[in-house]
Amino acid sequence: MNMIVQGLAPAAICGAVALALSLLVPPLAVLADESQLTLHTQSGDYEFNVSVVDTPESRAKGLMYVTELADDAGMLFDFKEERPVAFWMRNTFIPLDMIFVGADGVVRNVHANARPHDPTSIPSDGPVQFVLEIPGGRAAEIGLEAGDTMEHDRIKAE
Repeated sequence: MNMIVQGLAPAAICGAVALALSLLVPPLAVLADESQLTLHTQSGDYEFNVSVVDTPESRAKGLMYVTELADDAGMLFDFKEERPVAFWMRNTFIPLDMIFVGADGVVRNVHANARPHDPTSIPSDGPVQFVLEIPGGRAAEIGLEAGDTMEHDRIKAE
């Protein structure tokens, strides 16, 4: 290292160090924590730790075969654009609340306590970009209803 540095001007050394550091430090977008989500209701703000699924394969699996889910845990389905969506509970072992949310973060509708193993289709009430699944009954506990809002890094500020 000394032999290389001796022949370089101080400005070149600073530039090389700056370049090396920029390659080691990821940009802020990479540091975004997509596991944190907040639901804003009239009774307060509620934090959830979520897994984000945004591919056809990961969305198809969802919470199938999961046998327990903490009160502050969930799964956020991102369809990357608004569209009508529908879910079912095949191979799902726990009751879930399904929260259908527009691209703007506004809750469109809530389906409470979807029954485990039920193949009946559970549709959104219109186009949505996101569906948040949380433990069954939790939406009622926090007073969540249509018109409330969800905050997450994937929701674009308007």
